[in-house]
Amino acid sequence: MGSSALLLKLLLMSLIYFELSQGETTVSGITQVKPVVKVTPDQRVLRGENVTLTCDIQGGGNIQWTYSWFKDGSVIPDITERVYTITSVSDNSKYSCEAKSISDAVTLTVSDSPTSTLTVTPDSPVFTGERVSLKCEIESYSNWRYEWRYEWYKGSVMLQTSERYTVNTDTLTITAVTTSDAGQFWCRGQRDKRPNSSQSSSVSLTVKESPRSTLTVTPDSPVFTGERVSLKCEIESNSDWRYEWNKDGTKVSERHTVNRNTLTIERSKTSDAGVYTCRGHIDRRSVSSQSSSAVYLSVKGEFNIIVIINKPI
Repeated sequence: MGSSALLLKLLLMSLIYFELSQGETTVSGITQVKPVVKVTPDQRVLRGENVTLTCDIQGGGNIQWTYSWFKDGSVIPDITERVYTITSVSDNSKYSCEAKSISDAVTLTVSDSPTSTLTVTPDSPVFTGERVSLKCEIESYSNWRYEWRYEWYKGSVMLQTSERYTVNTDTLTITAVTTSDAGQFWCRGQRDKRPNSSQSSSVSLTVKESPRSTLTVTPDSPVFTGERVSLKCEIESNSDWRYEWNKDGTKVSERHTVNRNTLTIERSKTSDAGVYTCRGHIDRRSVSSQSSSAVYLSVKGEFNIIVIINKPI
């Protein structure tokens, strides 16, 4: 009878042990739950931020756990606390903790702070009177959505919508630029959530007065009917100008040949006489050069040669 009681007792103990072991690890009669690493502020952080890792054991009770921390599978020396703080994080790594059993690893992804890029349209230098747009573009990561509030600065002065400037979220527009608008511009994005700030490098805006046009005539006026006459328009700038020619305030006749900055009258007539001016325009930009000074072209008729023969008396 004594042996039967002993066998029954052993059977009951094995059943209890089996129940405790389902889905958990039992050590010395204590049920151990697998730890989980919690990350603050987030598993996506910015280079230089501080990160706090907590080895969380749900249902661990009042047991005094001894913790170990691992980085990319290797133990981190001298770190035995439940909370591990990484000061000024710098690289992507996998961190896990151990308290009797090793937690699943969490991946800590470190990204550079988003960069802001400021672009100017048209390219600097620009000319007085032109419309200039400055656009602030902030780098975005696929898993982070940003709602930026844009700030615009010229030097240290913050710019607001005014008679001079129009601010529309990521774009600053100067409707008719003047030389006083020249300077260093930069932009900054602000938001309530991380990352909460991004600042561009400064961009120099150079503003020039509209260039002057100079008109020359070859050969010098006056010319004679039938002569070939060339009028050349020179503008003190290297921009890609489209030239406009006027005679007595109206567009020149289509019978003349225009080759970029040169107007050619193949066989001049007295009707070609008049006051000529020229100026340049840049396509796709609201800019023109200053009109040239007026040049008067005088065209004279052919000489009539009169031969007088004196008869002897």
